[in-house]
Amino acid sequence: MRTARKRHQQLTLNKVVARKRKRKRGAGRPKKGKFASERHEVRPELTGRQPVLVTARIQRGRASLRRGPIYRAVRSALRKAIARTDFRVVHVSIQANHLHFVAEADGKMALARGMQGLLISAARRINRAWGRSGSVFPDRYHERVLKSPQQCRNAIRYVLNNWRRHREDLAGEPSGWRLDPFSSAIRFTGWKERGLGETWTVPPDYEPLPTATPVTWLLAVGWSRHGLIGAFEVPGPKAEL
Repeated sequence: MRTARKRHQQLTLNKVVARKRKRKRGAGRPKKGKFASERHEVRPELTGRQPVLVTARIQRGRASLRRGPIYRAVRSALRKAIARTDFRVVHVSIQANHLHFVAEADGKMALARGMQGLLISAARRINRAWGRSGSVFPDRYHERVLKSPQQCRNAIRYVLNNWRRHREDLAGEPSGWRLDPFSSAIRFTGWKERGLGETWTVPPDYEPLPTATPVTWLLAVGWSRHGLIGAFEVPGPKAEL
């Protein structure tokens, strides 16, 4: 009698364990990268009138992106991306372990496809420069829709002056640079200093990162309602955008 009861308890326990294992195998969202940080949330809808601030981080432990070969890799990927008409990268900066973009897209799908193509192209070229293979951007990118002129001004300053926030301007950057050479800052015409007659010293062999002309009112005109941007302004945290 005891043996039969013991067998019954064991069979019941095995069934419970099997059910738990079955639920675990098929339940929930797929696992993200080892160092993933962004939550899998529904992407915001876009009307085509609002720019987007996008951040894409690389795997931890990788070499800094602020190197000549990586700069050329990202520049080559951007050249391919700006051929699109429904997705436009207007501002960009390369930081040690992440990329920042201020972009425009005709809709949510255009942004997703544009960023996917850009990051795949960049990852392939970055791996080639590193002489390795595998994932470069282990997690999905993070985006923030910019809905006001103030947000747009803050986002432009955040991206183009981000090197000052990370103190990269003091970390052995080329002497004489007042703008981040690992960004599209040299192409930006909204610097306060330019309005005062300031000229930027740029080496003759320097090739700027290619960017697109803004189409949205917010990026073309609206942001400037809150004043031109100083080249030495240090942006605050992203939470202030």
